[in-house]
Amino acid sequence: MFKRFIIVVIFSVAFGYIEAAVVVYLRAIFHPEGFTFPLAFAIAPSSKHILLTEIGREAATIVIILTGAWLFGKNRQRRFAYFLTIFAVWDIFYYVWLKVILDWPASITNWDILFLIPVTWASPVLAPVLISLTMLIFAVIILYRDSLGRPLKVTWLEWLAFVFAGLIVVVSFCIAGRHITQQDFSSYFYWPLFAFALILAAVAFLRSCYKST
Repeated sequence: MFKRFIIVVIFSVAFGYIEAAVVVYLRAIFHPEGFTFPLAFAIAPSSKHILLTEIGREAATIVIILTGAWLFGKNRQRRFAYFLTIFAVWDIFYYVWLKVILDWPASITNWDILFLIPVTWASPVLAPVLISLTMLIFAVIILYRDSLGRPLKVTWLEWLAFVFAGLIVVVSFCIAGRHITQQDFSSYFYWPLFAFALILAAVAFLRSCYKST
């Protein structure tokens, strides 16, 4: 399992580079004068097909992560853990590669556009990195327990908590994404709400770990 995990990480690091390379091109097209917030987000009619292509690429990215996790995993828990691993490492190294290529972000407090489906998601870079680190920790614990023959037992209440936490995070990003062209854009990302979602997910996960001992 350790060798398989390393292969998954290598795959995800390379996938992160592909993501970063695409963003380098997109910034050259849409933000030739620099990618800074608030964004002047007027899209020329001739560039709308590029934006639609990017939305399709984001959807394809999720499909690749899901299918990769399915192929790497041998059972449901391992597939879920590999999904978390691929997503987390891909997302973290996306920012690592952007730092290498563009020397961006200058700080983890810099803002970024995270996703465009179904609307624009945005937040400080720190927020998705925290989520990815949390997902990676969850994945390692799930894989370790499964390798010992002690898979995690998750109740419907804990799944409900995970889903609710995820919805809170998505809503936080979407609210912020609606205001990226405004001068006070940073006031629309609610850190207490985001922190509550992370804590809720962590508590539900720890509860399921405790019950499964």
